[in-house]
Amino acid sequence: MSLEGKVCLITGAAGGLGSATARRLSADGVRLVLVDLDADRLAALAKELPSPVVVHPGDVASEADVDAAVAAGVAEFGRVDLYHLNAGIPGPLTRLPDLAVEDFDRVIAINLRGVFLGVRAAFRQYEVQARAGAPGGAIVVTASIASLRAGDDLIAYHASKHGVVGVVKSAAVFGGPIGVRVNAVAPGIVPTALFAGSGSGPGAGDDMVRRASTTPLRRAGTGEEIASVVAFLLGDGAAYMTGEVVSVDGGAAAVSTVRPAGGAGAWDPRPRDVQLHPELG
Repeated sequence: MSLEGKVCLITGAAGGLGSATARRLSADGVRLVLVDLDADRLAALAKELPSPVVVHPGDVASEADVDAAVAAGVAEFGRVDLYHLNAGIPGPLTRLPDLAVEDFDRVIAINLRGVFLGVRAAFRQYEVQARAGAPGGAIVVTASIASLRAGDDLIAYHASKHGVVGVVKSAAVFGGPIGVRVNAVAPGIVPTALFAGSGSGPGAGDDMVRRASTTPLRRAGTGEEIASVVAFLLGDGAAYMTGEVVSVDGGAAAVSTVRPAGGAGAWDPRPRDVQLHPELG
């Protein structure tokens, strides 16, 4: 209820996590500014939503596009209160020695530069609104389990998501005194179209369900489960939270990968499950 009537800008809104958040916030009475490169999917999503929506196709790596998206929200609704900076790409599952600079740069441009541009545009607009007497607001960035741990593939993705945490924490320090909270949600394995084209090898899209089965909750997550945490972080229930990275990963980040309990798909968890829970045998 604390979100009703607010205005939220969502990047990567046409994707699995972005669209889930859009549906959740719209159901809570939030007016939305939806940003994505895929104009057709944005338009289709907007037709589903019960609250007022502005659709703004654009590239989060483009300074002009990011600024224009915020301006579109202000033109329609008079202000933007909340931001969910969610857009991202995985990059190629390429061995480190074979990773092309162009592939690395593209991931960094969207995942890290895009977050910086979004955060900067948000604070510029917050300053305008503050001069008009409006209160602060909240920003939630989509980080990742890859923000907290690393692997020998998706090098650019890991680098970008580690960088995202630095932006979030620095922005939280800057925003605190003026009433702007900045947090991140760190999803674990959530099967969406983001990794759908990455193939069927270990660590790729088709391998997600098997890997997720080794988390403490023994399953993959859903977009709706991530969206519920985003909504919480944007709302008044999280009024004393800023600079946090909240893992929503089925417990994956809590697992020691060098213990037989498992982790990251490296172990068969069944014998351990039966040992701890004989009724499962």
